[in-house]
Amino acid sequence: MADARPVRVAILARSVHPLHGVGGLERHVYDLLHHLARRGLTITLITKPATTPGALGAEGDVSALFAVPSGRIAIRTVPYVTFPGAGRRGTTVIDRATAYPVFGWRAGRVAAGMVRAGEVDLVHALGASGLGYAMARRGPEGRAPFVFNPQGLEEFGGTHPGFARLKRLAYTPLQAAVRRCAQAADAILATDHALVAPVRTHLAVDPARVHVVPNAVDLETIDRARASATATAGTLRTRLGLAAGERLLLSVGRLEENKGFHVLAAALAELRARHGGGSGWRWVLVGDGPYRPRIAGAIDAAGLSSHVHLAGRVAESELAGWYAAADVFVHPTLYEGSSLVTLEAMAHGKPVVATRAGGLPDKVRPGETGWLVEPGASSALAGALAESLGQPADTLSRFGAAGRRLVEEAFAWPVVAAQLEALYADLLRRPDRGA
Repeated sequence: MADARPVRVAILARSVHPLHGVGGLERHVYDLLHHLARRGLTITLITKPATTPGALGAEGDVSALFAVPSGRIAIRTVPYVTFPGAGRRGTTVIDRATAYPVFGWRAGRVAAGMVRAGEVDLVHALGASGLGYAMARRGPEGRAPFVFNPQGLEEFGGTHPGFARLKRLAYTPLQAAVRRCAQAADAILATDHALVAPVRTHLAVDPARVHVVPNAVDLETIDRARASATATAGTLRTRLGLAAGERLLLSVGRLEENKGFHVLAAALAELRARHGGGSGWRWVLVGDGPYRPRIAGAIDAAGLSSHVHLAGRVAESELAGWYAAADVFVHPTLYEGSSLVTLEAMAHGKPVVATRAGGLPDKVRPGETGWLVEPGASSALAGALAESLGQPADTLSRFGAAGRRLVEEAFAWPVVAAQLEALYADLLRRPDRGA
């Protein structure tokens, strides 16, 4: 950017790796900090206190934690108070609808104080974490430009048409907080072109303020893992007893109803019935979660136990091995945001069978990088699986290579970080910045 002094950004998020475990949000925030700081920006992360023992000492410069030079990243924490036992139950609807907006008020007020003190040039908030700053925008402590990422819009049902009315009502306080952030923002991020319409519909914002800036994956990290994954892949295929020429279908994700793995089990049962015996393929499902018993029951009921391996949660090195071992990646989700796991599979050079949900159509291009079917349509999914399994190896390799190129061109962190920096620069140049 033009100024000699680095641009100073406050990033507000409720969790980040490695302070709060590993999940889609936590990984995204880590990479966001790492890659913006590598571009020379200085970041203050405002988040909740660390929940991973020993991950964070005294507040202050923690740049080494994010693998960037000293002085680039600092952390300030504010309380995130949930109902008793929430940590054991996981994040519940009632916790998100109450604790999250309160945290967002506190985090946003810290950001507003930094703006008032001249310590921050721009505020970038994820989800309801920017509520306090949104409420401050009419005063001098809200004069710094405000970038808002509403994430997957889960509290509105996202792109899931069957979002329960009762759940939607329970999320009303969180919906109000997210809408308030969107209304106050100078720029609202949609993480895929396919998500622009849901962002505009749910948040009722001026289309001119909606900018497509994708979620991304770190290809450097993935390629380091790929370098040693080939030997692991051979070991894993041997462990499964796969014969030469047998195809491995891989799925990765938290075992929850919305991921649609029970639909995939039904599709594989139909595929087996159509083609007899089910020989020639295995399905490996990596991940764990509350829906595992139902998925296991569906597999048993369909008579697929000998063709399916539930791997559970695995180390990153083993996950890279499964990607290397796979022939086709299958993501049968019922509703979705951007789907980092699909980008990871494509970065590993795998063709994808997925559903037309959320941002997946931006990535899975029929006839080029994979196959798309409607969410929940088990027969259509069975047909796509049959078509993918019937392709020669060179066709699958061609699809996988096209997917890898697409990730490099549009969904790699250096590309996305440059887009964000350009957006920040544009907002900072505007004479009418501020609410």
